[in-house]
Amino acid sequence: MPLKSLGVIEIPNGADGDFDHAAFDPKTRRVFVAHTGRDCIEVIDHDAQKHIATLPGFPGVAGAVVDDGEVLTTNRGAASVAWLDAGTFKAKAMFKSGPRPNGAAIVKRANMGIAACIGDEREGPTLHLYDLKGGVQRKIDLPGRPRWCVTDAAAERIFLCIREPSMVLVARLPDLDGIMHWKLPAGGAHGLDIDHSRQRLYAACDDSALVEIDSGSGKVTNVWPIAGPPDVTFFNPATGLVHVAIGDPGLVETINPQTGSRQQTMTGAGAHTTAIVVPDRLYVISPKHGGVLVLEDA
Repeated sequence: MPLKSLGVIEIPNGADGDFDHAAFDPKTRRVFVAHTGRDCIEVIDHDAQKHIATLPGFPGVAGAVVDDGEVLTTNRGAASVAWLDAGTFKAKAMFKSGPRPNGAAIVKRANMGIAACIGDEREGPTLHLYDLKGGVQRKIDLPGRPRWCVTDAAAERIFLCIREPSMVLVARLPDLDGIMHWKLPAGGAHGLDIDHSRQRLYAACDDSALVEIDSGSGKVTNVWPIAGPPDVTFFNPATGLVHVAIGDPGLVETINPQTGSRQQTMTGAGAHTTAIVVPDRLYVISPKHGGVLVLEDA
């Protein structure tokens, strides 16, 4: 049966807005949403179930990631990466990136930030690693347009979706060496998340497929059809379910990797981005609803 709708949290100027990747910070109990069309970050108080702040100054923001009270954003319009305090909203640093930064990751205990940049006509796609406190940067060239990325539990490796040729690129951290290319059986690798306990990656692909990959070996262990070209993908460790947001026609496809069972929850046209709040909430950022559609993942 579909996920249960619990209501909507309105976002100012959210109707028909252009949103991208969002993330929940367990330390502050806040959800940080990239409001791309308005160059800002929207902040939701999870416990109060309301919008509490609009943070301006993030040109073309493509995504927000969090770790233990710290936020990293990729700002396509400024070719920059911003590092914020999730409690005070104060900027801690701003780093220059390659053109059009997109997917990102942050590991607080290692003082590490990561940004995958799409590039432009002058510079090809690149992957950047930042020492958040020291400002040291490492950079490697990428074989194609980057999408989303995640790290393993020990923060020893980064996994990055590349659109074409469709693959998961793997590199060791923090040196960005030992690179491997794990080709996928479906085109257009896009959304990505990881089940640390079972060592499984879940890559949602534009060819309307969700691919399960062994994060140790790179072996493809399963492929499931989905309803259309996907975007944001989250694995919920509390329920064992994978949720894939599909903007057209506007739904969340939920797959149980253990059984292969699938269900669809209608959301709204253009609702292609989500945030997971473990153990039992999925926030769908929906332009049709003018904010965040709250779903129960039980």
